[in-house]
Amino acid sequence: MDPRLAVIPFRLGGVKRIIVVCSGKGGVGKTLISTLFALLASQRGKRVGLLDLDFHGPSVSVVLGCRGCTPLEDKGLIPVEVAGVKVMSLDFFAGSAPLPLRGRDATEALIELLAVTRWGELDLLVVDSPPGTGDELLDAVRLLKGVEALVVTTPSKLALSSVSRLVGLLKAARVPVLGVLENMRVEDDVNVQRMAAEWGLVYLGWLPYDRDLERALGDPSALFSTSVSRSLERILETANLLA
Repeated sequence: MDPRLAVIPFRLGGVKRIIVVCSGKGGVGKTLISTLFALLASQRGKRVGLLDLDFHGPSVSVVLGCRGCTPLEDKGLIPVEVAGVKVMSLDFFAGSAPLPLRGRDATEALIELLAVTRWGELDLLVVDSPPGTGDELLDAVRLLKGVEALVVTTPSKLALSSVSRLVGLLKAARVPVLGVLENMRVEDDVNVQRMAAEWGLVYLGWLPYDRDLERALGDPSALFSTSVSRSLERILETANLLA
């Protein structure tokens, strides 16, 4: 047995709740929502961690403006702290270098990251998962005991078709799904809401397409002033996810 697997529950022993933010495909704003979720919870006084598991395109550090940050080493790795959120990502080690992780290599990277990261006491750990239904998500669900899922999609037919497969995987793995969050809405459309009902999931609400969001990336204080952040805060409050 890999001794690191016995260490992971110890590293996560002080974490009260783990929510993985996932999507059926890339490009739906999952990383932004994960990061805003963590920032908003921290703003409410919660002890929050943010784990970037999107190994093929880690970008939490870009959203937060902490590229080039380095975790401290002390009997493991102490996450970087940004705006009150403890952050861990492979991006801190790889920088702009490619991350050609496939199959067993991706699993090894995930196990290593979970085994060495010292989160301490957290009320909430938000996990930005890789898009899709590949091994990385399956490994995360297997290794993060008691995890819950928040599903993000856009209204496009392509995104929704991929979410159907994702929902099936989560249900098969018996992962509680907190609901479906619609992102980048540009017109009135009940398609996502209808699909959520078909999947037997709660439709949490929708976030607008915000053309000004790009200018706020890299600045947590500016992110709070965006319409996306304000809308997300209302949705999370209604869903009792900031309490």
